[in-house]
Formats: sequence, structure tokens, C-alpha cells
Amino acid sequence: MISVRNAARAIPLALLCAALSAPSFAQATDHAKQLGQKLICACSCNQGLTVCNHVGCTYSTTMLKELDDRIARGGSDDLILQSFVQEYGPTVLAEPPAKGFNTLAWVMPVVVPIIAVLLVWGIAQRWRERAALAPAGGAPVSPDLLDRARHETEDNDE
Repeated sequence: MISVRNAARAIPLALLCAALSAPSFAQATDHAKQLGQKLICACSCNQGLTVCNHVGCTYSTTMLKELDDRIARGGSDDLILQSFVQEYGPTVLAEPPAKGFNTLAWVMPVVVPIIAVLLVWGIAQRWRERAALAPAGGAPVSPDLLDRARHETEDNDE
């Protein structure tokens, strides 16, 4: 049986333990929020795990609990993220890893506009060259016809 004296000693000890564990719990939840931003909710809402706003979404609560458990076990961030990829597939990652075919997701937003600008510039250059070579009236005029026209106009002037 617990005596009043033992209970009086246990209460301050319990409060001390709770006070000492509170900062580590706060750090764990901050870490979970940071790591949760790198994941997407599996409910197909395409929102981050920590910001999924579906009413009654069972995926986000389950995934957040799993994330907290894995962080509490002390796994590294990469291992935790890899375990989510193994469980939910690669679409759970907010950013695709820059490996293999996924490098296109990182390269295409830079390369495609550059190629488009170069292509438009090249087409404009060709149009400009064609406009400089062709007369404004349409079909090109042969040098023989130009000489004949000059000769006829000179005869009329006299």
C-alpha cells in the first residue's frame, strides 16, 4: 500500500520527469513537422502530410503517428523517408530524388524555356533573311526583265 509520505515524494518526482521530457517531445514534434513537409499525404489530395485538410482523413493521422514513432525510435531522416517510400511508393515524396529518369523533373523547367527561346529566335532569323531577299511585291524579278524595263523607260524619256 502506498503511504501519503511516498505519494508526496512521487508527485514532485513525476512533475520533474514531465518537465524534463517536455523539451525533447517539443523537439520531436518540430522534427516530425520538418520531415512531414517532405512527404505527401497518401489520400491522393496532393498536399503535404502536415497540411492535409481533408475532413476525417485517416491517412494523414496514421502517417503522422507512424512518423512520430519512427522518429522516436531514433532513425535517420533518410531511413525514415525510405521506409515511407517502401510502404506507400515513391509518390509519397514531395520532391522526387534527382536520380535516373527523375532528373528530367529537375532539368526540364530550365532546359525547355531555353530551347523554346532559341527556336523562336532561329525562326525569326530565317523569316528576316527571306524578307530581305524577296521583293516587297511578291515573286522575284529576273535581272533580264529589270534591264528591259530600264531600257524601255529610257526610250520613253527622250
